[in-house]
Amino acid sequence: MHTRRIASFEVSAIGLGCMNLSHAYGAPPSPEQGERLLLAALDAGVTLFDTAALYGFGKNETLVGRVLRSHRQQITLCSKGGMAGVQFEDGMKRVIDGSPEVIRRNCEDSLRRLQTDVIDLYYLHRWDKQVPIEDSVGALADLVHAGKVRAIGLSEVSAVTLRKAHAVFPIAAVQSEYSLWTRNAEIAVLQACADIGAAYVAFSPVARGFLCGAPLEVESMVANDLRRSMPRFLGEAHAANRKVQAAFNAIAQSLGCTPAQLALAWLLHKAPHTIPIPGTTSVAHLQEDLGADGLQLDADVMARLEQTVNSHTIIGQRYNAQASSEVDTEAI
Repeated sequence: MHTRRIASFEVSAIGLGCMNLSHAYGAPPSPEQGERLLLAALDAGVTLFDTAALYGFGKNETLVGRVLRSHRQQITLCSKGGMAGVQFEDGMKRVIDGSPEVIRRNCEDSLRRLQTDVIDLYYLHRWDKQVPIEDSVGALADLVHAGKVRAIGLSEVSAVTLRKAHAVFPIAAVQSEYSLWTRNAEIAVLQACADIGAAYVAFSPVARGFLCGAPLEVESMVANDLRRSMPRFLGEAHAANRKVQAAFNAIAQSLGCTPAQLALAWLLHKAPHTIPIPGTTSVAHLQEDLGADGLQLDADVMARLEQTVNSHTIIGQRYNAQASSEVDTEAI
């Protein structure tokens, strides 16, 4: 597999988002299935593995740590803090807290679950708007100085916030959603990353399964599938988007590749500092995704794709109102 860089790390051009193994899209696979997927990724040449304290309220980090600890020197291990599960009287709930003391505690908890002494890339999962970004980044910098973290990143931040943070301590990567159907990065953040020498790590690069070819029926999704609350998958918006999906699938068919491979190849061609991290629970889908690394797309194909799937042809916001309020979109 080709490689790209995040700070001092040379990583596989396509990484693995591990979230699906514990979180977000319904009932997770068994630990045994999760282990098979992680080891298959390792065998296929993936060296960038991404998890977070939030995923499965720690279960994902525990799985990743158990399976990959004996391969620690072969991989670049990434996790996130500042958004995690907190136990309340009525159950565990997701809490965004970017205060320095919580960031330090989140990191210590992650180190324990991941069974490692140091996390290669540690992100602030969401900017807590009640805490100055400078304070949260200062806490992350302290973790680097303490030898617990090697490099730091931010997730779902604007270019303005990124530059404020970078003035405090070098930001190695920004991780946010980026795909043909979510192009916010192109407004300012993608260029800001290039300007400061940061990687742009793209999560949901196949549009939460929308760009994988098969029609997605919300009615068939389990009750706790995150997509059930996302406007693009609902009602008239979803019906309209299905027409765009069909046109996209036709382009993939004409090129002799799968839709997922085409979506990932488009991202790899957009900029040399973009690194997609698709997630899956299927070894077959993993192998399909990694096949995107060898695809070559010329300028005409790139233009055709962008004319077919873009912010004007896709209907609906990517998040509902609550989730949107938690994302830093100012001057993104």
